[in-house]
Amino acid sequence: MTMMSRGGAADVLGVARRRRAVAATGAVCAGLLVLSACDKPTPLSTITVGRTSVSSEATCGGHGDKLNAADLTKCLKDEDIKSITVDPDETVRFGVDPDVADKRWTILMNGQPLTEDSDKTYRTIPGSVFFNAQYGAQGDSTLVSIKAGDGKKDSQAVTGLWSFKLKKDD
Repeated sequence: MTMMSRGGAADVLGVARRRRAVAATGAVCAGLLVLSACDKPTPLSTITVGRTSVSSEATCGGHGDKLNAADLTKCLKDEDIKSITVDPDETVRFGVDPDVADKRWTILMNGQPLTEDSDKTYRTIPGSVFFNAQYGAQGDSTLVSIKAGDGKKDSQAVTGLWSFKLKKDD
């Protein structure tokens, strides 16, 4: 028969606890190390219609560097974008991160400016505008983009583009 000194069982439990604590600390450190190697996500842009919202990271850019015209044209032709259904009688709400608002932004419809640039985080536009030929709409869907600027009012410099497809709700 093996004899254990009095209180020896408590020491075994204490060792097990310390091992678990060290393992948990190691796992947390490893997780933080992996996360620190990740790229910082671009700011989000959100469109809300009624109770439905869709958010997206930048289709291109979004990190503050200026985009050239060729990149912008390519981004506006991107087909892999999120969509939302819009009742023409509803209000469409656009929201951007404060980082984007600080650099000024505007709303584009089919690549053409629909609004003046703004430093606010939130804008609203009647849904009917997006399906009105007077504003350049064609058919039952419209490409809407949020264009981030370089912080100067009325500047043509673009630092990011977030695109969405608005589909007409019949």
